Amino acid sequence: MRKPDGVVEIFLQPGEWYFGDRYTRIRTVLGSCVSAVFWHSGLLMGGMCHFVLPSRGRLPAAADLDGRYGDEAFRLMVRELRGSGGRPDDFQVRLFGGANMFPAIARGSRGPLVGQKNVDAARALVRDHGLKCVGAHVEGEGHRHLLFDVWSGRVTLKGAHGDTSSP
Repeated sequence: MRKPDGVVEIFLQPGEWYFGDRYTRIRTVLGSCVSAVFWHSGLLMGGMCHFVLPSRGRLPAAADLDGRYGDEAFRLMVRELRGSGGRPDDFQVRLFGGANMFPAIARGSRGPLVGQKNVDAARALVRDHGLKCVGAHVEGEGHRHLLFDVWSGRVTLKGAHGDTSSP
C-alpha cells in the first residue's frame, strides 16, 4: 500500500508511546527495551509503546502512569485502544526487542537479563490483557530499528539480525 499524503512521522524515545490513525508512521530503536505494536486492520489505527523495564513495582497513589514500565505502558495503550472505537481484542499485537546488548558480560550472569525480563513481561501482559500476539522478533543480541506504518500495518525491522518486514 502506498504512503498517503500528509503522514506524521513519530520517533519514540525509551519510555514513550504513541497511538495514531492511517496518517501515522512510528519508528524507534531498540536494544534490551521492548516495543509492542498494536494495529487494527479495519480501523487503520494503531500505536506503539517502547518500555525500558517490566515494572516499577508498587505504583504510588498519586503517580501518573509511566511508559518506561511495561505494565504501565500496556495500561496506557489499552486505554487508547478502548477510546479508538474498537475493542482491544480486535487489535493485533507484535512484540520486538529484548536483546542482550552486552553478551560478553552476560556470560557470567546468574539470572535473567533485562532484555529477557522485558520479553517475559510483554508476553504476560499480552495474555493478561486478553490481546492476541500475531508475531514477535525478540531476544537475541544487538539493536533493532523498527518502523511501523499505521496505514498498512507493515512493520519493517533493520538491525543486527538482518532486515525483515511483515504485513
